[in-house]
Amino acid sequence: MQNKYQQKYTEIFQQIGDHAKLVLATSLNNRVSARTMSFIILEGSLYFQTDKGMRKYQDIKGNPNVALCFSNIQLEGICEEIGRPIEHEDFCRLFQQHFPSSFEAYSQLPNERLFVVRPTFIQRWSYINESPMIERLYLHEKQYHEEVYLNDD
Repeated sequence: MQNKYQQKYTEIFQQIGDHAKLVLATSLNNRVSARTMSFIILEGSLYFQTDKGMRKYQDIKGNPNVALCFSNIQLEGICEEIGRPIEHEDFCRLFQQHFPSSFEAYSQLPNERLFVVRPTFIQRWSYINESPMIERLYLHEKQYHEEVYLNDD
């Protein structure tokens, strides 16, 4: 039987699926920016591609801490450049399948780079037994916490 952490981890990644458009937030020198990106999700890691000339590339090279948002899920993690997209067969196969126009337009360009986000923290807002809940997963510690959201002023 799965423990609560593993159960919630699995639920969250099933909710996101094997591909999704997520908002990627980066920051550098106290300047934050965000944009929607096309992601491929493989074994709990999230992959995206971008051009070396883009602001997000410079942000990540200077500060690898990023945040992602999908529906009611927020993820925080460490982002790392891992090469060119065309050097990664599994990524290319799924990216071409799910985002064919982006694959054709960008994946083979010489300045295009592939990044992986390895989550360290996940938060999801949900309703459990009709009560608003904040669920938190701490991935390094493999811990799950939930709390009822009380709007007590």
